[in-house]
Amino acid sequence: MTKSGRIKRFALPAAMWLIFETIAVTLWLTKQNIFYLFNFSYIGTSLAIGFILFQLQYKHARRVAQFLVGTYMFVYLGLICNENMQIEGFWYYLLTGVFEAATIHYAVAKIFGPLVFGRGWCGYACWTAMILDLLPYKSPQQPRKKWGFIRYITFALSFVFVSALFLAQVNHMERIMFWAFLVGNCMYYAVGVILAFALKDNRAFCKYICPITVFLKPMSYFSLMRVTCDKNKCISCGKCKKVCPMDVDVTDNSRKRENGTECILCFECVKACPKDAL
Repeated sequence: MTKSGRIKRFALPAAMWLIFETIAVTLWLTKQNIFYLFNFSYIGTSLAIGFILFQLQYKHARRVAQFLVGTYMFVYLGLICNENMQIEGFWYYLLTGVFEAATIHYAVAKIFGPLVFGRGWCGYACWTAMILDLLPYKSPQQPRKKWGFIRYITFALSFVFVSALFLAQVNHMERIMFWAFLVGNCMYYAVGVILAFALKDNRAFCKYICPITVFLKPMSYFSLMRVTCDKNKCISCGKCKKVCPMDVDVTDNSRKRENGTECILCFECVKACPKDAL
């Protein structure tokens, strides 16, 4: 491989690391809290490792990043630090007017970040999907259902739940948020596993139930990082559509392509393409 080829090969991991390192240093200096330097440096490095392994053609590259980031956020931030990193935690900090923890996490990963890396959160960091991806139905076995409206219901219910706690002026809100994190995750895993086996689709929860997608979908439409197709190489074999866990038509380069805002950048389509058209 030429020098320019090697540089191009590792440009994406380097860019991802630089983005998160910039966020890490900026938050460290502005918030005067070294935790943010460690937190975002760790996440950026984990993602870079995943992309490097992908470039080296390691078949479990994405899973490495997924477990490095997902277990860190769930175990360390959630269970050890008692931070509610679910959407309820975001509403809680937002309503208290504190730009900390979950609000920063959501701003970076789920509100503004998708303008750059789309729904990369879903593919490389989500601790719910981290477990669901281990189930046997990695490629959908049935046509997609028209159940996407359910995500808006769960989104609204999460806001109503936290708002009701504030209106009732209940005590020990921090403790309640921690238990909401535990119970919420148990419910997510239970519903996710049941749906996966019922619909023969590991990502059914992500497509129909997950409230976070209400933030992710509109921002992902403008994402800079996208899988595109070289029409001159494509032979329309359909292998990319068959392996896509999110039913995205990656052969269409339009931003209005079928399920375009669903792409989680798992690159299963890239690996399956026999002509390197993606």
